[in-house]
Amino acid sequence: MRKSLFNIFILICVGIGLILTLVLWFDPKRTNKSGEEQVKEFTAFFAVHGTEIDDHNDISKVIAEKTNCKVKETWLQDESVERAIGRMIEDDEYPDFIDAGEMSSVLYEKGALMPLDEYIEKYPNIKNYLSEDQWNELRQSDGHIYWIPQFSSFYGEEKGCVHTEEAFWIQTKVLKWAGYPQIRTMDQYFDLIDDYYNANPTLSDGTPVIPYTILCDDWKYYCLENAPAFLDGYPNDGSVIVDPTTNTIIDYNTTETAKKYFKRLNEEYKKGIVDPDSFTQSYDQYIEKLSSGRVLGMIDQWWDFAYVAEDAFKAKGLDKEGCQYVPLPVTISEDVKNQWHCSAHVLHSSSGLAITKSCEDIDGAMKFVNDLLGQEVHNLRFWGIEGVDYKVDNKGMFYRTPEMRVNAYDASYKKAHFCDYSYFPRWNGTSRDGRNAMQPEDQESEFYDTLSDDLKECFDAYGAQTYVDMLGVNDAPGPWYPMYTYSQTMTNATDGGKAWRLMENCKHQYLPRVVMADNFEMAWNIYLEAYSYCKPEDFINEMQIELDRRINK
Repeated sequence: MRKSLFNIFILICVGIGLILTLVLWFDPKRTNKSGEEQVKEFTAFFAVHGTEIDDHNDISKVIAEKTNCKVKETWLQDESVERAIGRMIEDDEYPDFIDAGEMSSVLYEKGALMPLDEYIEKYPNIKNYLSEDQWNELRQSDGHIYWIPQFSSFYGEEKGCVHTEEAFWIQTKVLKWAGYPQIRTMDQYFDLIDDYYNANPTLSDGTPVIPYTILCDDWKYYCLENAPAFLDGYPNDGSVIVDPTTNTIIDYNTTETAKKYFKRLNEEYKKGIVDPDSFTQSYDQYIEKLSSGRVLGMIDQWWDFAYVAEDAFKAKGLDKEGCQYVPLPVTISEDVKNQWHCSAHVLHSSSGLAITKSCEDIDGAMKFVNDLLGQEVHNLRFWGIEGVDYKVDNKGMFYRTPEMRVNAYDASYKKAHFCDYSYFPRWNGTSRDGRNAMQPEDQESEFYDTLSDDLKECFDAYGAQTYVDMLGVNDAPGPWYPMYTYSQTMTNATDGGKAWRLMENCKHQYLPRVVMADNFEMAWNIYLEAYSYCKPEDFINEMQIELDRRINK
């Protein structure tokens, strides 16, 4: 009898032990053997190309110690955004965090994203990241907020030395060779590239030069198709032109400037100036070409190429050979003022960082985002570790030594050491100390000290101190700006949305043919006819309704 009771007692103890073990195991704040909390691990996917950091990255460990969280980031590989997100929808499996880009609205409609309202209110760094009006702009049709734009917020004074957006870019050595001429028009730009290439068809080691290349991979075909709006002196509304004198929408795809632009590309293609691989190359192949120093010029957004190509230039010593790019204030004619760079703080409301229904700890995920926006962790993300990646002078200003700058641009060192969680929300502007920039590239003294001699000489020749000075700064456009925050949300649910998709597909299909055509006029007319079948007027009409709403709200 006693033995039976003893056995029952043992079984009860074992059962209690198992229950406690399971409770501890499933507790997101469970501790390890030393009594410390184990670090929570989240996953993230971003529908853009990026570089994964090492699993044992130095600063990710430091951030994990301070936040009790770390994130395994993955990026878009050799497939389209639609296919990558489509697989997730089909499998009904998602990472914890996601920025699906243009597919964000699709994930919302599929019920794959979690509403964030209650957590935004709970965490002050997130709450203060945007104004009340800006948060309200992010509300979807059900009244909830599902994503946080990562690049739209400024703290304190706006700082900016780099033109991070679109431009006609050219290597400094081309400008130096020509005696630093004033390049104001599209024709002057291509004439300069033609002349330089005819005189210098190879690099110093005999490698053939690529005079001009175009990125057309997936949604980044903006590098080919949206230049006419800029050439006519309008800012980056992305999908349309807004005439501020009449408050009307204009389709930039069929203007006289559009025809002149594509005709010039056609002429350059026939002369061998435009890279024949432009319309088939992948993003990785494009970046490899730029990083080699072979490409003289292109249109692109700075953020799309510079963080890889500029690092490669410095690692290979190509920055000392004039291979770095500067933007030029190019328009269709000299009497048109450019608006490549505007001072507007743009809220990219059509997508952002979201949390999916697969996340088992939404509160923990949002706390991590909140912690990333704290000044101490923000400094770790972008400046690094004090004493290792930057120093502080007797006035409290951050700076880097020459050795630190070399490390900051070394690809292997960056993968092993730096962890900026680049597609999580970040601050632009001035640090909470009121002196330093939130990010090193916006620190004026640090920015100038990092410039190569060729860049300094180029800036001096044009009376500039920064990339922004090369273009000039325009006032913020009207209250509608930018219209692409609406067009990116359009779906096949409306006639305008259907037309927008058809227009995109048509341009993908026909514009490369226009550039490569033996008979430009014939190819252009075929394109216009195909374009008209897309019913662009439905898209323009819907955009006009949205423009009116934004102006009159």
